[in-house]
Amino acid sequence: MEAALEQDRSTFTKEEKKDHSLYGRLSSSVVWAKIFRWEFWPFSLFYFPVLFYWLWITLRARSLFFFTASNPGIEFGGMLGESKKKIFDLIPDEYIPATFLFDSQVNKEEVLKQMKAAGLHFPIVLKPDIGERGWMVELVKGEEQLQQYLEEVQVDFLLQEYVPYEIELGVFYYRYPDRPRGTVSSIVQKAMLSVVGNGQSTVEELMDGDARSKMHIDRLKRKNPDLLKRIPNAGETVELVSIGNHCLGTTFLNANHLINEKLIQTFDQVSQQIEGFYFGRYDLRCRSIEDLNVGRNFKILELNGAGAEPAHIYHPGYSLIQAYKDIIHHLKVLSDISIANHKRGVSYMGLSEGWKEIRKIKQYNKLKDPK
Repeated sequence: MEAALEQDRSTFTKEEKKDHSLYGRLSSSVVWAKIFRWEFWPFSLFYFPVLFYWLWITLRARSLFFFTASNPGIEFGGMLGESKKKIFDLIPDEYIPATFLFDSQVNKEEVLKQMKAAGLHFPIVLKPDIGERGWMVELVKGEEQLQQYLEEVQVDFLLQEYVPYEIELGVFYYRYPDRPRGTVSSIVQKAMLSVVGNGQSTVEELMDGDARSKMHIDRLKRKNPDLLKRIPNAGETVELVSIGNHCLGTTFLNANHLINEKLIQTFDQVSQQIEGFYFGRYDLRCRSIEDLNVGRNFKILELNGAGAEPAHIYHPGYSLIQAYKDIIHHLKVLSDISIANHKRGVSYMGLSEGWKEIRKIKQYNKLKDPK
């Protein structure tokens, strides 16, 4: 896995390539990256060709909202607008970090009181109860940063115990409802946004030499301007963002080689304890792959339902054609599971109720801070 990450760095982020050569200019060009590296394409553009297959499976299922039957235990099947707290409530406590729901109007003293009662200390993770693609997810390291978050957040949010395990994965699991065992179909390993020092350049200068990092300079100027001024030692790795989300600069690495029978057994055991869950991706941290294989020393950070992606496709240089094949495969599985659950008595959400949910999600999105 480290070799894969080093290959990505050597291809795109070598500081010695930051010169006036064509390679140097292109490797640090955000415009070039957003045009020719499809992992950075806008969601709507990337998924447009998939729309035609989506229309076909809605006809096959005879329902626009067929996916709501895929995970009967999760709101809207986990496609959009689901409460993370309600999903956490479905998962046995042993598999999740301590998690608390707060109203958007809560003050710092109340949050600190809850932390003390639960035996929690900084750092903590704060994230909207309903949110996606890394929006307003923050690693909070102290009271000042907590106060800043409380002043910015406009929606109910979760406080989550920070899990210090170094390995962060996205594990895609599905199981047909008439079968005793499921499968793990995708694993992505997440390498947090970072730079490697040369003893001379500031963090901002190092970021400026790489398109992936460069996209996030403005965000760090708002969140952590002092970090940008720091000059790391030669060979020193500086982690810039501690949240494993592609939209926040995380490099997604294809880790499908980690799939094995022991791992599948682990996720069979976990998933069959979650009522009404058949299809989705676990985002988790674990101490080691060996521990994960035997079901110990890991914590589930999030569970995504019908809207989850097989995130290994975002590995730098991954074939676009193969990415579409992988997505279509998972959409077919989604429709097959939904239809199978429907035949077993699970209702599809009707048109009026479905559109009501979409309108509710749109209203919620208006609450989001435009910053």
